[in-house]
Amino acid sequence: MRTVQARAESFPLARPFRISRGTTLTANVVAVTVTENGHTGFGECVPYTRYRETVESTLAAIAGVRGALEAGAGRAELLTLLPAGAARNALDCALWDLEAQGAGQGLLPTTPIATALTVTIDTPDKMAEQARALAGVPLIKVKLDRDMIAERLAAVRGAAPGPRLIVDPNESWTIAEVEGLQGVMQEQRVDLLEQPLPAGDDTALQDYTGTIPIAADESVHIAADLATLPRGYSVVNIKLDKAGGLTAALELADAAEAAGYTLMTGCMVCSSLSIAPAMLPAARSRFVDLDGPVWLLQDRPGGVTVTDGMLHPPAPGFWGGGQPR
Repeated sequence: MRTVQARAESFPLARPFRISRGTTLTANVVAVTVTENGHTGFGECVPYTRYRETVESTLAAIAGVRGALEAGAGRAELLTLLPAGAARNALDCALWDLEAQGAGQGLLPTTPIATALTVTIDTPDKMAEQARALAGVPLIKVKLDRDMIAERLAAVRGAAPGPRLIVDPNESWTIAEVEGLQGVMQEQRVDLLEQPLPAGDDTALQDYTGTIPIAADESVHIAADLATLPRGYSVVNIKLDKAGGLTAALELADAAEAAGYTLMTGCMVCSSLSIAPAMLPAARSRFVDLDGPVWLLQDRPGGVTVTDGMLHPPAPGFWGGGQPR
């Protein structure tokens, strides 16, 4: 007999996480367990108001398909039972974990992966202070809005001259800013610009020919979205919460690579239970941004660790098979 359970959990942050949309102080997640034949699979999702999701709506969506899952529906059926989004992600990841345990094999990569560490929006001096603490890591993501862009970026680069840089305005720029800031970004050696324009209002990128590669984040959730992406995007940011689980995320990765896109793997502010399955697409991505648990005051025991910008897999049995918990 299979049982499915879901619950809301909250993880206070060690410090505020500020982006152009606002400030996060707590990671509010939904955790799922699927138990069958003596094994329990675990999954987690982060409901995101940007996509009109709440903890309550996510729990309701999971409750709506509990009967089908407890009757034996698997990952393939789940793709038709729920749309892409947080609820499907938690269930899909729990099913992957359950299957791996039943098969007695581990899913996760065993070697560490370089991940971006984030500098959040603040005054230039305080952003420089954040960056200085990260000067030895391989990759930094810089959150920006429309204020003091050049000053903030220069402060970060001055404090951390070595790492690759991702700039992420979280949909807050205009095409004029994308084009007008090309010289600034070149001067500060920016490697990637992530979703500068609002999704659905990014057709101006159709004829973009700038020198800084642009990643689609909010503009692409699943493989079918690739057909509508403006030509200016050359990188696709894969997030399990957007795709609705690891199954759809890997489908997106395959389709994006086949279409010539560079891969990126990202996350929300979350616990290690969200990050562990994301390590599968991350292992094949040029850009990885999986520092969600770094922001937590306390993560789940046995979760991933980040040392000097390198993401290490969780303890055996945490997620994805391996030794029992």
